[in-house]
Amino acid sequence: MRPSYLVVAALLLTAGAMPAHAQQPAPAGPMNDAAVPGVMQKAVDDVIRPGYTRLQQSATALTTAMTGLCSAPSAQAETAAKSAFADTIKAWSTIEIVQVGPVLEKNRFEHILFYPDRKGIGMKQVQALIAKADEKDTTVADVAAKSVALQSLTALEYVLYGNGSEALATDKNGFRCRYGAAVAGNIAAVSGELAAEWDDPKGVQASWKAPGTGSADFMDNKEAITALLGILVHGAENVRDQRLETFYKGDPSAARPHMAIYWRSQNTWVSVKANLEGLQALWLKAGMADLLPPEKRAIATKIDAELGALIETAGSIKPDVEAAIADPAERAKIDELRAEARVLATDLSDGYGVNIGLSAGFSFADGD
Repeated sequence: MRPSYLVVAALLLTAGAMPAHAQQPAPAGPMNDAAVPGVMQKAVDDVIRPGYTRLQQSATALTTAMTGLCSAPSAQAETAAKSAFADTIKAWSTIEIVQVGPVLEKNRFEHILFYPDRKGIGMKQVQALIAKADEKDTTVADVAAKSVALQSLTALEYVLYGNGSEALATDKNGFRCRYGAAVAGNIAAVSGELAAEWDDPKGVQASWKAPGTGSADFMDNKEAITALLGILVHGAENVRDQRLETFYKGDPSAARPHMAIYWRSQNTWVSVKANLEGLQALWLKAGMADLLPPEKRAIATKIDAELGALIETAGSIKPDVEAAIADPAERAKIDELRAEARVLATDLSDGYGVNIGLSAGFSFADGD
C-alpha cells in the first residue's frame, strides 16, 4: 500500500450541507492528463522548494538574531530578534499548508510547530524548563532530543514574549535567551533537512513530477492532482477549523483568545494571512486553473476572488486577538473569514475538483 500523504477526512461537502451561494457540483468531466505533470513540476519548483528554502533562510537569520541578543543584550537587539521571529512565522505559515511528504516524517512538522496545546501541557513544560535553567538545555542537540513542545515556534514565542521575557534586553548570556537561541537553531536545522530533501533531484521532487509506475507517491496523474488539490482544500479547512475555531466559533462570550496561535506576540493574523497566501501561491503558480476546460474557467475566477478577499480581510484585523473579538467590527471580519474559508474549500472540491474530472464526494486520501 502506498504511504498516505494526505490524511484528510472526506473534505468534499455534500450538496445539502453547502451554503446557498456555493457552487453546486456538476457532472465530472475528463481529466486533462497531459497537463498534470507540468502542474506538478511548477508546484514543486515554484512553490514547495522555494518555500522551504525561504524558511531555512529565515530560521537561520532568526538564530543569528537570537545569538546576538544573548551576547549583547539591548532593547534594539530584542526588537531585532522579535522582528526575525515574526519573519520566520510568516515564512513557515506560507509553506505550512504543504502538510505532505518529508515534513510528516520524523515528526518534523511538530518540531517546527506544536499547536494547539489544548490543555496547556506543552506550555507548562516550557515554563518548567526555563525555571529549572539546566545548562544541558542550551544547545541545539539537547533541544532536539526533547519533547516537541519544547522546541517549536510556540516555545520560542514564550521565550520572547512570556512572563519574565523583559530580562532578555539586559541579561547577558542568560539561560532563557540561550535556550531560545537553541530552539531557533533546531528549527533552522529541521528546515534545512526539509529543503535538502525537496532539492534532491532523485528524491521526492522526482516522484512528484512524474506520477506513474516510477513514482513512490502517485500511481497516476489523477492520484497526483488529487493530492495537490487536497493541500488546497485541507488548507482552507485548516484556516477555519484549526486557526479560527480553536479560539472563536461565533459566540464572543465563549471565545478563548489565549488559545489563538501566536497570541502573545500578536502574530495571529500574520500567520493566518500567510497560510492563505501560501494557498494562493500554490493555486496560481502551479497553474492549477490550466487543468480546467475553457467552458469551466468561471470557477477559477471565483476562487481567485475568494483567495484575494480572504487575504485582504486577514491582513486588516487588529493584531490583539482579545481586542478584535471585543470589537463588533473586527469580530465581523473574523466571522467573514470563518464563513468564506468554508466556501473556498467547497468551491475547490465540489467546483474545481469536479470540473477537472474528480467525482463529487471524492475523498482526498490516497485516491480512495
